[in-house]
Amino acid sequence: MKKITGVIALCCSALTLFAQDYVELNYKFKVDEAFELQQQSRSETYMTVNDVMQRTTRDYNTKMSVVVKETGAGSVVLAWSYTDIKFNFNARNQNIYVDAKTPQEQEPLQAALKLMLDHPFSVELQTNGIIKNVTGLDALMDKASAAFSKLKEDEEAAYKKLLRDQFGTDAFRTWLEQLLVVYPVHGIKNGTQWEESMPLRTGLKGRIDLYWNLRHWDGQTAKIDGTGNIKTDKIETFEVEEGIKATAAIEGKLTSNYLINRESGFPSICVQNTEMQGKYVYLANRKKQLKKDLTVPVRIITNASYKIKQVK
Repeated sequence: MKKITGVIALCCSALTLFAQDYVELNYKFKVDEAFELQQQSRSETYMTVNDVMQRTTRDYNTKMSVVVKETGAGSVVLAWSYTDIKFNFNARNQNIYVDAKTPQEQEPLQAALKLMLDHPFSVELQTNGIIKNVTGLDALMDKASAAFSKLKEDEEAAYKKLLRDQFGTDAFRTWLEQLLVVYPVHGIKNGTQWEESMPLRTGLKGRIDLYWNLRHWDGQTAKIDGTGNIKTDKIETFEVEEGIKATAAIEGKLTSNYLINRESGFPSICVQNTEMQGKYVYLANRKKQLKKDLTVPVRIITNASYKIKQVK
């Protein structure tokens, strides 16, 4: 009898040790919990048009509030809102710097961003990290675009496109999908790798294949490395600017380092780097003085860091 008891105890001990090697990661929230996200990023785009190099830079320093509105079986609804936006856009020797909280509103984009502050929109998130939908952001873009109503028609269209490209639903969803880890539905251990594929929802058409690797975990945190292989569809067209369409043959890589808060599943810290290169082909458009297709080599570099902390 003692031998049998000893074998059972030994088996239980082995199962316990086995279980301790594995961790289950997911997004866990309670209604009314609140978080603050801070983003600092810089994106540089280099394009060679008719043998002339053009450089465009975009700098962000933004803060967002995230409040848990609903929790249910397998998904949650989060209310996101911008609480502070500082944005700098430099292209073709023109520099646009806006601070949404500055009282002066001489720059139309600043007035638009000010209208975006503290207006929530909803994100429905599955507990494994898949985004089901984003609602209310299109309406917010329409409201903010009212700041451009007194501009000339072509200027109004250009500003609306800039706002949509940087802050619209597709841009936001692509950004969030690349920020949040999609967790496996089963327990994992150190060294486990897993993957997920997402469409590109910004102007470019294509896909990003995301890969994650669990490096280390303890009772409070998990360290995860991430990579993403980005590849555009060479046939699909997108709008470069009003009236001009193009195709893109671009490939690149996204690398990420996460420190995950296991209590919520959110990254406490995330550092990302993206590099892409290839070419645009601007499609001929005589109305825009483009008599034939124009091939434009392009290189895009983005460096970003994020911090998320619970405030309630």
